[in-house]
Amino acid sequence: MTKLYVGNLPWSASEDDIRELFSSIGVIESVALITDRETGRSRGFAFVEMDRADANKAISQLNGQDFGGRPLRVNEAQDRPKRSGGGGGGRW
Repeated sequence: MTKLYVGNLPWSASEDDIRELFSSIGVIESVALITDRETGRSRGFAFVEMDRADANKAISQLNGQDFGGRPLRVNEAQDRPKRSGGGGGGRW
């Protein structure tokens, strides 16, 4: 499976909207619309998992395409950088 980053989504977009858009390209394994923890509103991006061939088609066909008045940004998701343990690391 390949995880795609889908950015520049309109605030009104739902997981179902994204699923409908990507299902025209191929079989979707999962859709995760990222929301703000405090407000529950969309943060304007999502992740979609598809097999490699369908993911490549989705990138070439949907990247830059207008969706809800905004040009979509679709590319392969990058792994999150590891976060440090926090705490600042220095002594006071």
